[in-house]
Amino acid sequence: MQPQPTRSIGVLGAGAWGTGIACQIAPHQPTLLWGRDAAQMLRLQAERVNAAYLPDVSLPPTLNATADLDAVLRHAAGPHGLLLLAVPVSGLRTTAQAVRIFNADKPHGARVQHLLWLCKGFEQGSGLLPHAVLDAVFVGMDQAPAVAALSGPSFAQEVARGLPVALTLASSDAALRHFGVAALHHGAMRIYATPDVIGVEVGGAVKNVLAIATGVSDGMGLGHNARAALITRGLAELSRLGVALGGQAETFMGLSGLGDLVLTATGELSRNRRVGLALAQGHSLEHIVSTLGHVAEGVHTAQTALQLARAHRVSMPITEAVSRLLDGRLTPHQALDGLLQRQPRGE
Repeated sequence: MQPQPTRSIGVLGAGAWGTGIACQIAPHQPTLLWGRDAAQMLRLQAERVNAAYLPDVSLPPTLNATADLDAVLRHAAGPHGLLLLAVPVSGLRTTAQAVRIFNADKPHGARVQHLLWLCKGFEQGSGLLPHAVLDAVFVGMDQAPAVAALSGPSFAQEVARGLPVALTLASSDAALRHFGVAALHHGAMRIYATPDVIGVEVGGAVKNVLAIATGVSDGMGLGHNARAALITRGLAELSRLGVALGGQAETFMGLSGLGDLVLTATGELSRNRRVGLALAQGHSLEHIVSTLGHVAEGVHTAQTALQLARAHRVSMPITEAVSRLLDGRLTPHQALDGLLQRQPRGE
């Protein structure tokens, strides 16, 4: 393989995923990780571990951490820089606004030119996918960066340990796709490129809802047959919604569709799966969320996905059952009965 060009990588967000991907990148590219908690970042830099999110992973010596946002943006600026937004969807808008403010008074060569977002889901309130949030933030801006989604089946703990992972980089900008692959495709991390931003985003968002459903099924002891049925029929409804929103059907058979769904629905490290398991055991949603310690995007995604399905006249019975379960209108057994009692139809 040809040696990869040197890129200056900045990662905004020192949670599990931001730290994990920074650990994977740092041995290959100069990488600076940012978190808003100054005390936490000082401990992380000194102790070489993110005790709050990845306590069992030692940070590579080449990874540096800081709470100085301007320093990270400067590090990731310019023609050879790349900025990764590893914040939840809820923090995407404010983080992107900080990038806009940084770029506003900079000459071309000193601004952030290449930006990837790593979050999966819909923005609460607006119901927007991440690309639409960034469009709204950067609209009319002369210094707007080229943007792309980075998604796919990836548990932060495994990525942080340097285990193999394959991800999809999605952008309508062919030059950015080439740049992003060149910057990140190294070591144990493989990057595949696509222009289908919407398909990649919908796959990454809705699979979390389906993982809750699979967790409920497994928590009720319904067996592997039921799990396989939920994953397969869940993929069908995810694909229907994605195509209705403008995604390409083949995207949902790839890493950010089928791949991410299988991982999140079956992996023991899946937060959304754990939500389903706990619901099946009779715990309240409030208790589950308060004790989880991490964001489970499927909890917030279910209602938005259902609203979009209804607006586009797309049938999503599993998503509807999860939504009604999360808002307390159904018990796990009632949700199961409702799915089993649906009229037969062609596959």
